[in-house]
Amino acid sequence: MKKHHYKIKTVWTGNEGSGTKSYKTYKRNHIISGAEKYAKIYGSSDPSFLGDKTKYNPEDLFLSSISSCHMLWFLHLCSSNNIIVTSYIDNASGIMEETSNGSEKFTSVTLNPVITITNVTHKEKALGLHEKANEMCFIANSCNFKINHLPKVIIE
Repeated sequence: MKKHHYKIKTVWTGNEGSGTKSYKTYKRNHIISGAEKYAKIYGSSDPSFLGDKTKYNPEDLFLSSISSCHMLWFLHLCSSNNIIVTSYIDNASGIMEETSNGSEKFTSVTLNPVITITNVTHKEKALGLHEKANEMCFIANSCNFKINHLPKVIIE
């Protein structure tokens, strides 16, 4: 069976001189990078956990992973089915809930893609390919909750 390996480097940049002496003495800021990647991602924690709201948090990145993996599979499936997509914009949303032990977990993600295609006769097929994209998406297959889809198709 084929295996794929990934490596990411995460560097904490939030030590303000006293390290993690107490919960409020350090920043949650960090930089995520990968070998041969063009840009670095500046991250923090969610503001509810004393993070910097101007930086991406792990929850943002998780949601973006689901959204982008779905999009990439959907575009692939459209190209394989001779459906010409000229635009794809997804405003994904997710819900995370606290558990009984104080941790949290995602319980719901909804993808809201707005796709523009060139041929009206392909509209229903394009809408149907979202289910197949979800079946194929590596990230969705790794989640323990259902990924919902509310796609909209616009004809160019």
